Amino acid sequence: MNKLPRSFYDRDTRLVAQELLGKFLIHKSGGVERVGKIVEVEAYLGEHDLAAHSSKGLTARTKTMFGPPGFAYVYLIYGIHHCMNVVTEREAHASAVLLRALEPVKNLEGRTCGPGLLCRAINIDRRLNAHDLLSSEFFIADPEAAEKFSIVKRPRIGVDYAKHWAKRQLRFYIKDNPFVSRR
Repeated sequence: MNKLPRSFYDRDTRLVAQELLGKFLIHKSGGVERVGKIVEVEAYLGEHDLAAHSSKGLTARTKTMFGPPGFAYVYLIYGIHHCMNVVTEREAHASAVLLRALEPVKNLEGRTCGPGLLCRAINIDRRLNAHDLLSSEFFIADPEAAEKFSIVKRPRIGVDYAKHWAKRQLRFYIKDNPFVSRR
């Protein structure tokens, strides 16, 4: 498998989001390699996107989103669930792609449909916040054999507070994949 280069992430967030589908998220920890195929994502488009954490500006929590592309932005939601985003576009743009669901490939236990369940299954927590996705132990790679699939576009989940941004079709998933969190 070929690890994705920094240039992959340094592009329009909507494009990166769609092209992350079918890629493998790989996390090597505790002597175990966990692998999942990315099957559902959501794009967050910077400070002007009212659903994005970065819409509140640069804070200690959102600092990673404002950094260079190709880093993991991991945060805790509701005080119990970790969520992982992939930082995209140029530094200070504050855009990212939330990983919503994985199809298990290797050593994943438990459910993987939903951002919190995904992180639990592949062993992601806040210690991986600001982690460079070009590292050897936590990265995203092209599968050896690319598959063909159709992409479905829908509004993001759980962002009703974001006014006109709530209805934007910025959630992407692999059509008919059984691991997608919500159709």
